[in-house]
Amino acid sequence: MNNAIAGRELIDALPFSQALGMQLEEIENGRAVISMPYDTRLIGDPRTGVIHGGAVSALMDTTCGASVISLPDGSGVTATIDLRIDYMRAATPGARIICTAICYHTTRTVAFVRANATDSDEPDAIPVASAVGAFTFQKQGIDT
Repeated sequence: MNNAIAGRELIDALPFSQALGMQLEEIENGRAVISMPYDTRLIGDPRTGVIHGGAVSALMDTTCGASVISLPDGSGVTATIDLRIDYMRAATPGARIICTAICYHTTRTVAFVRANATDSDEPDAIPVASAVGAFTFQKQGIDT
């Protein structure tokens, strides 16, 4: 099975991604884009209507993992080793959040990923959050 198809099926099958309303927008060759609609159930601050950072971190972790799963030379399986997220600003209440993750390097056992989450279509907009992470990785046909 094509790893991009496997990544799409994984996102559709994860109960927490369904609960958060995540939608896979793009996935191919180490790049994934997943969006999460604004949902009042996910508000972290009732005074402002801002989405909770935990929902944003779940979106970013899932998108990073999907980018690794989509690598054509990988096994299609991954787990988070380490993920650092820098929150740069509150997401705009009412706005959909879109995360884009790119796997930029792999070793025999580790994949390295960068991601940005934004709530704007403006190319120069400051991201809501930025992440770097390490994920398990195994090349196809290599046993550990």
